[in-house]
Amino acid sequence: MAASVNKVILIGNLGRDPETRFTNSGSSVTNFSIATTDTFADKSGARQERTDWHNIIVWGKQGEACAQYLKKGSPVYVEGRISYREYEAKDGSGKRKVTEIVAMRVQFLSSRGGAPMGDDAGNFGGGGARRAPGGGGGGGDDVAPMDDEDIPF
Repeated sequence: MAASVNKVILIGNLGRDPETRFTNSGSSVTNFSIATTDTFADKSGARQERTDWHNIIVWGKQGEACAQYLKKGSPVYVEGRISYREYEAKDGSGKRKVTEIVAMRVQFLSSRGGAPMGDDAGNFGGGGARRAPGGGGGGGDDVAPMDDEDIPF
């Protein structure tokens, strides 16, 4: 069986405040959009910009932290996977298709709104964020390992 990868990494700014809802089973889901902008030269050599909008879905406590600290305009790093789904239009005009990024890791890139800053601050994703003492980080700072009890949620 051939291996496959579905991974997206985006850095952009929120286009609207995050919205949190709860499923019937009580799970929280937060959604927001982020904009990414590419700069390129057209055929005549003139500089052009193209902005793409991405719908982001964040589940659980990670999403609740996003809703608490992120606001429209906040810079953010998102790692996740692309998801495609269909739903029935509310007006009954047929099915609609939507492309979303299901976030596995969200990192806040600004302290606006009271979010903590630092190497691991705002990193509300899965593994891979912790550094071993003396491990390469390029900064030369002595960073003590974090215990799960140090995480505020």
